[in-house]
Amino acid sequence: MTEPLIIGIESSCDETGVAFVRGNTLLGDVVASSVEQHARFGGVVPEVASRAHLEELIPTIRRACEESGHRLADVDAVAVTSGPGLAGALMVGVASAKALAWALDKPLYGVNHLAAHVCADVLDHGPLPEPTVALLVSGGHTNLLLVRDIASDVVELGSTIDDAAGEAFDKVARVLGLPYPGGPHIERAAAEGDATAIRFPRGLTSRKDLERHRFDFSFSGLKTAVVRWVQERERAGEPVPVADVAASFTEAVADVLTRKAIDACREYGVGDLQIGGGVTANARLRALAQERCDAAGVSLRVPRVRLCTDNGAMVAALGSQLVQRGLAPSSLDLPADSSMPVSQVKAD
Repeated sequence: MTEPLIIGIESSCDETGVAFVRGNTLLGDVVASSVEQHARFGGVVPEVASRAHLEELIPTIRRACEESGHRLADVDAVAVTSGPGLAGALMVGVASAKALAWALDKPLYGVNHLAAHVCADVLDHGPLPEPTVALLVSGGHTNLLLVRDIASDVVELGSTIDDAAGEAFDKVARVLGLPYPGGPHIERAAAEGDATAIRFPRGLTSRKDLERHRFDFSFSGLKTAVVRWVQERERAGEPVPVADVAASFTEAVADVLTRKAIDACREYGVGDLQIGGGVTANARLRALAQERCDAAGVSLRVPRVRLCTDNGAMVAALGSQLVQRGLAPSSLDLPADSSMPVSQVKAD
């Protein structure tokens, strides 16, 4: 039997993504970003993001059709991010997917944004080993997951208590006078700095914290420590070594993320770690993850950088898994759920 052709629609934040996937093969992937519209505000403005999705979704669908060489009439199912994310932004994608599914008389699958990030890896490396530990690091989420079955059995081991890693990058970039979004600019600055110059704190890694929050994350204290360090230098009239601060901050984030991920693999006896989400584009995080996986005898899977950021490909990939496993589609009245738990892979 021919593998199903899935169109995936992503609109959870500031990127409008549409892609076509057949089985585990990516055929076309187009992303329209509104990041430049948010840059002058120093962060994503929900109303601006929603308006950008309204303007970009139909042109993005058309470009994805052209890139993939397929018509909408060719698809076997429609997949869309139904949560979590910004409520207004999600509504644009969900409403559009409903219209497509109804007009084409095809099944509709509302999928979880975080589970979709995990599933993006199948497009580069094939089916996920079962089980897999997944570390998701994006602008608003930092999660450790135990994935026994990407279509139906995802358990959250730990999550963000306050600032996620991506948020910390943006806030530290602002303190250092670097543009938004902070991640790429901090990485470029860090490349010229000394990661050992400043010993910034590692949140939730003390013995007491690990008793209650072994697999949870907190980057608020790290952000505050950077702010205070910079302010003290400025008050003393001394220059701020931006490169060293960026490198030392990045090292602290990567240290905590990879240390907890490897600990989860050991605790649950899992030999495979998959990392995803926009912050995974950071070269130091990738390098330290590989170094620690090699030392622990854990196999590391990381998708290409383009698949780490928000995109329609990951949504289509998860939709493809749901269809191939014969899971029932979502109803046409599925909601946009801004607080959708990661354990709920598919909306009912």
